[in-house]
Amino acid sequence: MQVTIDLCAHVEALHDCNAVSEMETWLEEKFDGSTVWEGSVSVFSVDHPDTDTCYAWSYPIEGSDKRKFYAVLKIPPVETAADAVRAAIVNDYRK
Repeated sequence: MQVTIDLCAHVEALHDCNAVSEMETWLEEKFDGSTVWEGSVSVFSVDHPDTDTCYAWSYPIEGSDKRKFYAVLKIPPVETAADAVRAAIVNDYRK
C-alpha cells in the first residue's frame, strides 16, 4: 500500500495533476527471449490537460534503501502500460 501512495504522490508532483489509483497490472517485457523488466504497473486516472491516464511503477535501487520511480502519461505513442514500460526502458538506455 505504501508504494501505491508513493506512486500517486510521484505522479501528482511530476505531472502537476491530481491522481487516483485505478488498478495494477503485472508485466514482463522481453527482448531476444530474455526478460529485461518484470513488475507491477499501477494505472492512475489523472486530471492532466493532455490525458486522463498515467502509468507508474517503481523498483528498489540496488545497494540503497531508495526507490526509482517512473510515471508515464498515456500520450501517443504510449497507449498501454506495456508501451509506457518500453518507452522508459528506451529512455534509460539512451541516457
